[in-house]
Amino acid sequence: MFPLSSEDRVNFCSCQPLLFNTVFRSPSQSKELKEKNTDEVIIFDVPLLFESGIDKFCNKILVIISDYEVQLNRIVERDKINRELAEKIIKSQLSNEERIKKADVVIENNSNLEDLFKNKYIINGIPTQSIRSVIKKFKHYISSDNVFINLAKGIELGSHKRISEVFCDELGDDISFAVLSGPSHAEEVIKKMPTAVVAASSDINLSKDVQKLFNSDWFRVYSSTDLIGVELGGAIKNTLAFGIGMLDGLGYGDNTKAAVITRGIHEMNRLLISYDANPNTINGLAGVGDLIVTSTSLNSRNYRTGLLIGKGYSMEDAVDKIQMVVEGIPTTKALYQLSLENDIDLPITLEIYKVLYENKNPIDSVSSLMGRSLKSEF
Repeated sequence: MFPLSSEDRVNFCSCQPLLFNTVFRSPSQSKELKEKNTDEVIIFDVPLLFESGIDKFCNKILVIISDYEVQLNRIVERDKINRELAEKIIKSQLSNEERIKKADVVIENNSNLEDLFKNKYIINGIPTQSIRSVIKKFKHYISSDNVFINLAKGIELGSHKRISEVFCDELGDDISFAVLSGPSHAEEVIKKMPTAVVAASSDINLSKDVQKLFNSDWFRVYSSTDLIGVELGGAIKNTLAFGIGMLDGLGYGDNTKAAVITRGIHEMNRLLISYDANPNTINGLAGVGDLIVTSTSLNSRNYRTGLLIGKGYSMEDAVDKIQMVVEGIPTTKALYQLSLENDIDLPITLEIYKVLYENKNPIDSVSSLMGRSLKSEF
């Protein structure tokens, strides 16, 4: 996109050709996209979609509107301008009534952060390494009535704490906290494909509340009181998915993949036992279930990143190509450090850490694992 001052926005429509060129490199590209039979989706996040003329290239249009005074006050606060100029900006745009006529979906956005936290249930999908800073920023809105349902999976760098511990650090030990975890790629959930997950909380009543809240005829939710086990399972499976992706990138076969998945489950068990969590959790949706879906599907960003590294990409280049938050990278570092502190034997995690952070050749890591001293399987 291109920078515009507040006054420039009044004449935004005159910039249509420039905006068009930032979206399509050639006029034929829009036609090719429409004619192409593909599941690929391009999303335009354009404040002035209709005014710029880009709406003609869209199959579905979602419009977010707010009342006039709310919109006016937000522009004044955001751009640090006077009301008169803000009013000119609004008048240069289509009215809400005109936008609604052109929209497939309309969302009203008149609320603020204070209104958000008046809801009982607060769902957290913020990446693990950013959770603490976000809580600090908004904790003055939070009340004892809020119930937090966490979807993120990982271990915090530095503190090596689980996400529930981060919440308790910032909000106190008496908060209501649950985790929803398991094999649930968003790409399939949004299509209402049959999916099963687990709702976990140290409070059985809360885990059952969350179970009832999310359960449907295509989204089955089980309950659990093993909050620690579910959190740890969701964290380490991302690291193992990296490793399995790397193996595929290197060209190894199903035997190798099966070996790493199986021995990876052993590592998951060791980690849970060291935290006095329930080892049976690893046999469930938050353990084996999530490991299978994360380590065998191209929908998994952790698997795809590992696949690229196995093909020779650096960690930085692989992440840049994925263009999404890859939780498994910082989690691998946190798990490695945690294993050293607590003397937990996690050989696969160790080798993945060395590939990611010490530039060890993945082939050499495979040799290191295959050359370990002989032992009984169990």
